[in-house]
Amino acid sequence: MANVIYQAQPPLEFIPPAFNPLVLRFVHLLLPSWINWQTPITQIEADNVEVLVDLYRQFQEGKIRFMLAFRHPKTDDPFCLTYLLSQLVPKVARSQGTALQLPIHAHFMYDRGIPLWAGSYVGWIASRLGGTPIQRGKADWTGLRSARDLFANGKFPMAAAPEGATNGLSENISPLEPGIAQLGFWCAEDLHKAGRDQQVLIVPVGIKYSYVDAPWGAIANLLSEMEAASGLPVNEAENASIELLYPRLLILAENLLSLMEKFYTRFYHLKLADIKTVVEEIEDRNEALAVRLQALLNAALLISEQYFDLQSKGTLSDRCRRVEQAGWNYIFREDFKDVKGISAVEKALGDRVAEESNARMWHMRLVESFVAVSGNYIREKPTVERFAETTLILWQMIAKIKGDKRLQRPQLGKQKVKITVGEPISISERYPAYKESRLGAKQAVADVTNDLQHALEGLI
Repeated sequence: MANVIYQAQPPLEFIPPAFNPLVLRFVHLLLPSWINWQTPITQIEADNVEVLVDLYRQFQEGKIRFMLAFRHPKTDDPFCLTYLLSQLVPKVARSQGTALQLPIHAHFMYDRGIPLWAGSYVGWIASRLGGTPIQRGKADWTGLRSARDLFANGKFPMAAAPEGATNGLSENISPLEPGIAQLGFWCAEDLHKAGRDQQVLIVPVGIKYSYVDAPWGAIANLLSEMEAASGLPVNEAENASIELLYPRLLILAENLLSLMEKFYTRFYHLKLADIKTVVEEIEDRNEALAVRLQALLNAALLISEQYFDLQSKGTLSDRCRRVEQAGWNYIFREDFKDVKGISAVEKALGDRVAEESNARMWHMRLVESFVAVSGNYIREKPTVERFAETTLILWQMIAKIKGDKRLQRPQLGKQKVKITVGEPISISERYPAYKESRLGAKQAVADVTNDLQHALEGLI
């Protein structure tokens, strides 16, 4: 990735889906071993699989088109979803005596930026598995047309994460992007124009991680590592428990916030005095942390937005996506399509802009790790899972500050996964209201997005 982001490049090319059944067969065969070898997951269970069995039966009979809208707390989610489709759905279908045509699979949407940091081979594999990329921070019409065509005409159903990115929290859902609902209505529109009477559905799918054994010892060790990295006295506790570790976590979070506030105040001339006045009036430490965190995230994003001349509007997630896209536009440039026609000086200046853009995007990368952090996540429900997830988010922040190149968060302990298939949301029933007017279409998309949000929250 380093060579890519520090040098000006031609525009990012669209990676067309090129489904290859042999690649899928290989992935399905390798998947259980891969999960055991590369992830902390030891067990994957699912509820309401019979709903998916019936949906695939209807899909294969040409009666419906549907999209799986799945929760996205971790980067392991695609492995879990693939396991659900390749292992659990066929198993339940056999037990019911339902004949399904194999393989059970789904086309999917993925972020075009993933092959940049994970490796170009990821784009090759995603394409051969029938995936289609999307650039999240702009109206990527090429990507949207591809996803729209797959939804209406693909060999398999679709799958996508309506949150748009991982948030690291199993029990806190980020605001959903409206694109999933819009794709549903586009599919209904395309079917209507083609004279096809298939019903269009969006199926919410919950994914929740829990630890087989509470990893308090591993959490304590990770806290010690982070205390040392941030200049705090290392607190070695023999008996790790939430009662002993929570005060340490609070102190660590407060210290990190203080360090970052000083950093942005001294070197980026940002004024945080008003926030300090507000915080002084807040007695609750968690609430004070939340206020300080939101102010810091806003300040960090402003550094990126000011460089790229962007307006600060919308949610933190929206702002992060716009910054990311602006950065890609500065690095992957339309005027660099013909590299041979670019002089050495122009290339050097382009590389300078790419390096500067990457440096400004660094602030956004810090922010996107915290978009779902509220400050009360642990206190609302003091479980080891919530404590571990919050600790890992802080670890990721420190790793980014240090320039750590590791892509995977530390594995604190063995985990089990619970997947829950929700009740399908009918797009076809709402299509008449959608096509009435532009205002009706906007309202229909908003209503489906809201209903999907509630459905996913209900699956936690």
